[in-house]
Amino acid sequence: MSIEVKNISKVYGKQYALDDVSISIGTGEVVGFLGPNGAGKSTMMKILTTYISPTQGDAWVAGHHVVEDSMEVRKNTGYLPEHNPLYLEMYVKEYLELVAGLHGLNKKKQRVSEMVDMVGLGREAHKQIGALSKGYRQRVGLAQSLIHDPAVLILDEPTSGLDPNQLVDIRALIKRIGKEKTVMLSTHIMQEVEAICDRVIIIDKGRIVTDRAAMDLLGQGGGHQVLTVEFGSEVTSERLRAIDGVQEVVHLEGNRFDLIAQEEKDIRSLTFEWAVAEGVTILSQTLKQRSLEDVFKELTS
Repeated sequence: MSIEVKNISKVYGKQYALDDVSISIGTGEVVGFLGPNGAGKSTMMKILTTYISPTQGDAWVAGHHVVEDSMEVRKNTGYLPEHNPLYLEMYVKEYLELVAGLHGLNKKKQRVSEMVDMVGLGREAHKQIGALSKGYRQRVGLAQSLIHDPAVLILDEPTSGLDPNQLVDIRALIKRIGKEKTVMLSTHIMQEVEAICDRVIIIDKGRIVTDRAAMDLLGQGGGHQVLTVEFGSEVTSERLRAIDGVQEVVHLEGNRFDLIAQEEKDIRSLTFEWAVAEGVTILSQTLKQRSLEDVFKELTS
């Protein structure tokens, strides 16, 4: 495994930032590491990148222990922290050459050119970092995390500040990188996880609450379906509760309602049959698809 975490805890005073956490992530996986603010995501990432030590437990990155062999961990890890630390007075290529030098790379200029092309910095490469937009600064941070060709890539909010076009490019890049490397990323953008992650780990209050393949997690509907219906005339929630299978009715606005029902019954046809019997016109009905945001809320609320 490229990342192996066994019974890691991190305690500050009496508060557990991480509480007996175990994770295994293999090569070629792009894993979304999610959780509410203060759940322990950044703490775990800092432990894996040797910025802080665990209170107890063990972790290995690319086969190296994060405490006993921290220098080898750093050589094999690329890290983009949430608050991207850059030397704003330096030029883009100058900064990347500095990072390449710190890693002891040969052919620094060639590698910097490759990184500039990879992350789409070509038009901005001649500028000072301080003159770049937040999105392009993120690209510089991503380039520095990749420049030494690490086996493991740890990204904390990697697409923060990117515009929609940049988002598409960087997501595609991360997905491509994930075919050869281990990628662990934290983000609050659920659509991003659905688009690029093979697997989702959700942490809450320092503990893992789920660790599943992304498709399996989305397939867990909790046994419920939600149908949004708009009627052509006034109806009441009480009348709608008479529809076979409906467990709950949520009034949205006007004549629009969410009908919550068990999955084993087709709530659309049952609602249509009820409307015919009641002499009510249906203007529209939409069966809502379960999203990762729904799962996240259920597991962390």
